[in-house]
Amino acid sequence: MARKIKREFPGITAYFDRHQKRRYRFRKKGFSTEIHGEYGSPEFRLNYERAISGCKSQEVGAPATKRGTVNALVVSYYKSPEFQSLSDSTKATYRREIERLRNDHGHRLVPQMNRPHVVKLLEPLTDRPSARNNRLRMLRMLLNHSIEIGWRSDNPTAAIKKMRTGSQGFHTWTEEELATFFSHHKIGSTAHTAVTLMLYTGCSRADAVRLGWQNVNGARVRYRRQKTERFSEVVVDIPIHPELQRVLDTLPKSQMTFLETAGGRSRSANGLGNAMRNWCNAAKLPDCTSHGLRKACATRLAEAGASEREIMAWTGHASPQMVQIYAGKARRGLMADQGFAKLIQNETGSEIDEPNTKGSTK
Repeated sequence: MARKIKREFPGITAYFDRHQKRRYRFRKKGFSTEIHGEYGSPEFRLNYERAISGCKSQEVGAPATKRGTVNALVVSYYKSPEFQSLSDSTKATYRREIERLRNDHGHRLVPQMNRPHVVKLLEPLTDRPSARNNRLRMLRMLLNHSIEIGWRSDNPTAAIKKMRTGSQGFHTWTEEELATFFSHHKIGSTAHTAVTLMLYTGCSRADAVRLGWQNVNGARVRYRRQKTERFSEVVVDIPIHPELQRVLDTLPKSQMTFLETAGGRSRSANGLGNAMRNWCNAAKLPDCTSHGLRKACATRLAEAGASEREIMAWTGHASPQMVQIYAGKARRGLMADQGFAKLIQNETGSEIDEPNTKGSTK
């Protein structure tokens, strides 16, 4: 049975293999690797430091990473300030794609790569535009890093364009879908609390699982976004909507977080995502996700006439670009209604009531 070792090396789990030999594994935020060497030895410490940096452990006597290869470039990138400055959730996302690329093409020489080579690396993913675009993005970042460390003077991905995906990203919950969810999951359930919390704060999964009474100040919720808290002073400070207040009033003050588990422990972001998938499936809402609630919050604000800066203050975005993506469809509809009213006024000389939008925040 594996057991956590909490002393000098956080993240290390000890276990016995089939030969009853004690082994050690490092896990953190989706990244996992075996730690070779006797516990506490110089080899063990070196491999632990490699794991902390996002690199796989290496046994004594194993061939060294060959300089100039994609594999060596990945090791260098994981140690770079650019990668280290990312949030843990973003690091895990990047690692998933980078490690796929590394496993398949780690032996290739970076200085010899040219545009046809890059195209060939992307060809197997042509039938999956989003996957191809993700690989292109990771390749572009890695090859930019190769320029920074002096391995190359150019980036062969520069002239390669992303494929059109036809995707609008995560589905935005509709008012009908919200009504269906709340009719299936009644107030007092964790499912109802989770959706209400995310819908009326616009927070992400990573932030939702950390929110608790410590974030409530009178009639307001205050928190710093987990994704940007290390390098941003932006604090989300929003009023508590009456519907959210109604749900919070059902929660005991003794709870550390609003979405804690039945055992009284804080819930992980991935755990909330898995639970949300089950809750939505139970309500027969297969297209709905937790991230779609963040978009629904921004869409409601946009349809109610909130400016981009006002929406940013609610969602915690640092730039209006993502707000334009989240609420762009609603914004276009609102502007079309306003333009229509002006057109009729110009033609008839009298004002008309603008068409009703779906901007209710009830």
